[in-house]
Amino acid sequence: QVQLVESGGGDVQPGGSLRVACALQPSAFSVSTMDWHRQAPGQQRQWVAILNSGGTTTYADSVKGRFIATRDSNKNTMYLQMNSLKPEDTAVYYCYMAVPGLGNYWGQGIQVTVSS
Repeated sequence: QVQLVESGGGDVQPGGSLRVACALQPSAFSVSTMDWHRQAPGQQRQWVAILNSGGTTTYADSVKGRFIATRDSNKNTMYLQMNSLKPEDTAVYYCYMAVPGLGNYWGQGIQVTVSS
């Protein structure tokens, strides 16, 4: 069964850093797009970063300059390094991968809480 497994996240004070990771299991598939999204309490899910297979990454304005999204295509793993975190970054973070011929998959979601 194909699934995305997220790890990392947690609690941090404003200005701190966290990293979340997302791995496709099993990993032996070709992945096109990898995305990060987040959903804050009472709000709709919003995209955070889009990593296409060509190596281009697009960031939402709210995280540009603070978050860095990377992918390891050999391992079908993606990472989101979050720096200079703000309370408004508090949300459940979801990864997404499009696997041609199989379908689109979401991670289970992982909580990130920024609070003093």
